[in-house]
Amino acid sequence: MDHGAHDSHGSHSGHGDHGDHGPGAVSWGTAVKATLHCLSGCVVGEVLGMVVGTALGWGNAPTMVLAIALAFVFGYSFTLFAVRGAGLDLRGAVKVALAADTVSIAVMELVDNGIIALTPGAMDAELSDGLFWSALLGGFAVAFVVTTPVNKWMIGRGKGHAVVHAHH
Repeated sequence: MDHGAHDSHGSHSGHGDHGDHGPGAVSWGTAVKATLHCLSGCVVGEVLGMVVGTALGWGNAPTMVLAIALAFVFGYSFTLFAVRGAGLDLRGAVKVALAADTVSIAVMELVDNGIIALTPGAMDAELSDGLFWSALLGGFAVAFVVTTPVNKWMIGRGKGHAVVHAHH
């Protein structure tokens, strides 16, 4: 095998630790890291939205809308702060965050909220109910499993979190 083509990889600062060797060759570790990043923002936003909506006595629909909106806000903001810290201007950072996270967050929220909606009694459970937390955490676990291959596929095509890696 001729590995001469790979000799230039050492000159790409910050890319050697991703374990990727060309288009489509994305490691599962890279995809897992991207998905965990997305999951972090989704969990913070969605739990906050559920807590606020439930505490205010809102119905299921407005509480879910708030939770999903906050999941996007926190998901985007985690990436936004990371790339701003790497020196990108605000406009560029917003573009990177939108490109990096939109599909990942959308898939995660669709799966997670679908599971919550399909779990009998979960939509009417209170914050103090084990069913509330088990449905929420179970939904996130399944969403993580579904979203990781989506992120792997996107990163392998230079999309999603691959956009963020260009700014590390």
